[in-house]
Amino acid sequence: MPFTPIHMGPGILIKAILQSSFSLMVFGWTQIVMDIQPLIVMITGEGHLHGFTHTYVGAVLIAIFSALTGKYLSEFGLKILRISKSENPISIVWWVVFLSAFLGSFSHVFLDSIMHADVEPFFPITLDNQFLGLISIPLLHKVCLYSGLIGAAIYYGTYLKVKKDL
Repeated sequence: MPFTPIHMGPGILIKAILQSSFSLMVFGWTQIVMDIQPLIVMITGEGHLHGFTHTYVGAVLIAIFSALTGKYLSEFGLKILRISKSENPISIVWWVVFLSAFLGSFSHVFLDSIMHADVEPFFPITLDNQFLGLISIPLLHKVCLYSGLIGAAIYYGTYLKVKKDL
């Protein structure tokens, strides 16, 4: 995947479907955390580009870290964006935080497994990547892009319907 943003497409679709049962901000934070290790490898030239963080075992640890930090970062972000008011702050419930972080980290490993030969998603059980080449890279990019566009349309349509009903 061309660095984190394309991973947001499926997240936007999930947000449109699950609404308040999913935090797109925590999902997005998880995408960033997932790609810190590859970024360090790209900067330093040292290490395995898609190493431990791009395994499902690593994804569990990333999800836990992202949930514990992402809840507070997201609530702070909502406050800065003025979506959450000081007199009535939005609090993201923990199960939503963990669901969002786990969907973020597991989907990241899955999507990167399809296109990157160095991803070993089931390490330490096997070094094989059964997902590599599952679909073509251009199709993978289209799936991510179109899922985001469809999700945005659904979310916006739902928003307009709710606003009209008020």
